[in-house]
Amino acid sequence: MNNRVTHAGVVESIEGSTVRVRIVQTSACAACKVAGYCNAAESKEKIVDVFNADTSRWKVGDVVNVAASQQMATRALLLAFGLPLLVMLAVLLTVLGVTGREGVAALCGLAALLPYYAVLWLTRGRLQKRLAFWIEE
Repeated sequence: MNNRVTHAGVVESIEGSTVRVRIVQTSACAACKVAGYCNAAESKEKIVDVFNADTSRWKVGDVVNVAASQQMATRALLLAFGLPLLVMLAVLLTVLGVTGREGVAALCGLAALLPYYAVLWLTRGRLQKRLAFWIEE
C-alpha cells in the first residue's frame, strides 16, 4: 500500500535551502478521456515549498516529484477543515442553546473561526516543520 501522496512538478525557484516547485493539481475527473467535453474537469497550478532540500542537486526548470506522507496529508486536512467544522458547530450549538436565537448563533459560529485560523497562522512555523514536503529521488 502506498503511504504517500506524490505530484510531478517543475522547479520554479531556489532560495537558500528552499526549493519552490510548481505542480498541477487536478480533480479526479480531469484525467478522464472525455474530460474535454465535460465542464466538471478542473485543474489548478500550485506552488509547493520544499524546505531543507539539498539545493545543489536541482536547478530551475528541472522536473521533480514532490511527495508528502499520507499521515501528513490527513493531518493537514484535519487542521484546515475538520477541526474548524467542530469548533464552529460547538459554538453554534452552545450559543443556540443559551440564547435560542439562530442568527446570533450562526454569527458566533462563524466568528469563532477567526481566532482558530489566527492561531494556525501564528503557529505556522511549527506547522511548517511538521507538514513538510520532500523531493523524491
